[in-house]
Amino acid sequence: MCRSVVEKPLGLSVEALHPSPSDYIDSSSSDIVHENLKIGSDGESDQASGTSSDEVQSPTGVCLRSRVHRRISMEDLNKRLSLPADIRIPDGYLEKLQLNSPPFDQPLSRRSRRASLSEIGFGKLETYIKLDKLGEGTYATVYKGRSKLTDNLVALKEIRLEHEEGAPCTAIREVSLLKDLKHANIVTLHDIVHTDKSLTLVFEYLDKDLKQYMDDCGNIMSMHNVKIFLFQILRGLAYCHRRKVLHRDLKPQNLLINERGELKLADFGLARAKSVPTKTYSNEVVTLWYRPPDVLLGSSEYSTQIDMWGVGCIFYEMAAGRPLFPGSTVEDELHLIFRLLGTPTEDNWPGISSIDEFKSYNFPKYKAQALINHAPRLDTEGIDLLLNFLKYESKKRISADEAMKQPYFHSLGTRVHTLPESISIFTLKEIQLQKDPGYRSSSRVESLMRPVGVPHLSTHHLVCVALA
Repeated sequence: MCRSVVEKPLGLSVEALHPSPSDYIDSSSSDIVHENLKIGSDGESDQASGTSSDEVQSPTGVCLRSRVHRRISMEDLNKRLSLPADIRIPDGYLEKLQLNSPPFDQPLSRRSRRASLSEIGFGKLETYIKLDKLGEGTYATVYKGRSKLTDNLVALKEIRLEHEEGAPCTAIREVSLLKDLKHANIVTLHDIVHTDKSLTLVFEYLDKDLKQYMDDCGNIMSMHNVKIFLFQILRGLAYCHRRKVLHRDLKPQNLLINERGELKLADFGLARAKSVPTKTYSNEVVTLWYRPPDVLLGSSEYSTQIDMWGVGCIFYEMAAGRPLFPGSTVEDELHLIFRLLGTPTEDNWPGISSIDEFKSYNFPKYKAQALINHAPRLDTEGIDLLLNFLKYESKKRISADEAMKQPYFHSLGTRVHTLPESISIFTLKEIQLQKDPGYRSSSRVESLMRPVGVPHLSTHHLVCVALA
């Protein structure tokens, strides 16, 4: 029987889901002016540029000298509204603004900003052209599309709304978290379109996910590419964890990759913002193969370490070309883990002998096997890092921040650690993908032609399948 993951919504109405203007920017753009805005209860900026009301007021009562009005340029507008540099403005829009140039020179209120964005075309279904249907899940249908504003490809995640139930809590959570996560290794949420029947999330489009990438190269990846992809996973995850956001559903299908090799975390439907002090969370998270043993045994008190076990499983899968623990049930999953890493004891997992679920399974006393025998292409530094991800005691698992500093990544150079958060590591000349040994040119052409690589359809559905 399928058990759904039921947790409290974040207290947002559907009307509150519309992103603030800074959410429309491409995280890779370097010519956008970012504003440090206080967020109000509706998820929007509680203050505009210099004022928190819809009226412009001078706090000191000083009369400002009138300025000579100059012609408004596209650059002015892009900076004013934090727009992508390649956006297409409707015909006549700049001329219309020019007639209102005095207000344009003053701080912009939240209401005016919303109206301007809407007039340009944000938040409207007609702004996006559906090209291909990519798939359908329990709650959502995903389409490949194109934005009329930029002419760029987008992924349209159309979530059906039930009048009695409203937006699914996973959609509300995904939107509320992605609004605040701006990073080169996290998928960008460009726009949100709300109608009576649906809520459409407009994401940047990426060519494929990591699972499809591995399939296309016959599951024989270049070890150099494994290192570059793993570093990007850790870079995006470290950013999330510094903001107390747990992804909770890391797996190859939720890691998107574009033609350049940029990898981005996607599908934050099961993610949670972790508050302090520690709260109790659902233990029915993370697809079975990437779920840590403490969660498999019923633990509901966890932190960022829940994601690090999954990183280890994905690291192994890229290096070895096969899943690490492909269990069919919770018991089978635990058997696979213990058979490889050894049945846990009080020495490596204090308190394990008192966990009722562990005692009820009555596992054999397995001895740990040498990981190098299962992943022979990993060097010593890679094996050491993998073992640090796969610690039984969750608090001893290496963090994403610390993992990036390990000797395994020294060959990437030092500059990857000093890049701004919004800048891709591929801006560095020394970071380039190599040809994968198992890649077939024909499969690459076919893979780029078929419509793939979008934020995953329904995490809820996948979790239910795994738990069935």
